Amino acid sequence: MDGHRMFELAQALAVAKSKQDLPAALRLLHPEMVLENPAFGTTARGLAENEQALARFFAMFPDYQVELAGHADDGEILVCWGTARMTLTGTRFDVEPNGERAELPVFITFTFADDLIVGERFFFDLSALCAQSGVSTDAVRHKLFGDIARPTSRTGDRR
Repeated sequence: MDGHRMFELAQALAVAKSKQDLPAALRLLHPEMVLENPAFGTTARGLAENEQALARFFAMFPDYQVELAGHADDGEILVCWGTARMTLTGTRFDVEPNGERAELPVFITFTFADDLIVGERFFFDLSALCAQSGVSTDAVRHKLFGDIARPTSRTGDRR
């Protein structure tokens, strides 16, 4: 796919998500869409799961806005970078956010099929989000990942 077309689709998705326009976002997604958010440890497959994932995300971040500042592609994969602004709300992570709007650098990789977005990996720093939202990163990581998020001590580690 042409790099210009790839960025056109990614930018249209960024606009739809920034407006929290779920129908517009879904129109840009391939039926086999896979959305991955490594910071939250989530993967949504197919349009139904993506619709649910986006609805949950928009409920958690009702003022979500993303601005793509740059991009590069190799003809198959598009990488975009920019800034996301969002206010963590609710108690999904069993923490009480401070209501402050976070501003985070993000980078996103996209793949395409049939002139639609078939894959998105959305990367941001969970610790930065937590710090700006006034919540414990450890508490959020534990809620998301359970005991695997707890650091382990090694016998004989003397620092």
